[in-house]
Amino acid sequence: MTDKTFSLEFFPTRTDKGAEKLRAVRQELYKLNPSYCSVTFGAGGSTQDGTLDTVREIQAEGKSEAAPHLSCIGTSKASVLELLNTYKAEEVKRLVALRGDMPSGSRDRGDFNYASELVEFIRAETGEHFELEVAAYPEFHPQAKSPDDDVENFVRKIDAGGNAGITQYFFNADAYFRFVDAVRAKGCDAPIVPGIMPITNYTQLARFSDACGAEIPKWIRERLKAFADDVPGIKAFGHDVVLELCEQLLANDVPGLHFYTLNQSDSISKLWRELELPTG
Repeated sequence: MTDKTFSLEFFPTRTDKGAEKLRAVRQELYKLNPSYCSVTFGAGGSTQDGTLDTVREIQAEGKSEAAPHLSCIGTSKASVLELLNTYKAEEVKRLVALRGDMPSGSRDRGDFNYASELVEFIRAETGEHFELEVAAYPEFHPQAKSPDDDVENFVRKIDAGGNAGITQYFFNADAYFRFVDAVRAKGCDAPIVPGIMPITNYTQLARFSDACGAEIPKWIRERLKAFADDVPGIKAFGHDVVLELCEQLLANDVPGLHFYTLNQSDSISKLWRELELPTG
């Protein structure tokens, strides 16, 4: 598995207490020796300062490579270029380039309409300095005109200069495999790394999934609802579901796994150990 990428995702916190907790979580997860740690970026740059602060901390900690998310909707070319220069100065070598969402109450789309335009701009301004990850949607982006159009959108991002894809999380492995097959049929051979979401809180998961269009299969949803307030039961069942999903993906030689940590360490550490992922 040494040629695969096993990465983690964090989100910047808004309080000193949250930042301190995240530092402790990172120290635990660094023990897994992740390929890199990505840091999310809010709509229209709403968490830009927090993203930059978290990236600087990860770089300074020296235990893993930081990969900031960079979204373009509602931003200008000048502001993106300034951020790119800042990340170059911080010796960041990897970015997750996204379209992102419009900030609430705003109608100004800025200088970019699509993530492919952002990728093209980054390549034009910085050459090959950054390894660029882009988003992929096995169950299709909720705003896509059609499944085929969504596949074309992904290929367009790779053609613009993206190196690899990271998927939205999913619980149906067939959706991932069918998406990869559709991308390959377009002549695109870029790695597409599955995004993995731990199941530890049904209400939170349902809210995330309804917002982003990720499907929770009915049998999983009904089992989770049946646990009601039984948190240990939810976590145990959720762990088994996600573990089986990861095992199925790895058995089919996926190029790695990208874990959405939700700024928690326990569930990710347990999955990593039981999957026997590399730690050195």
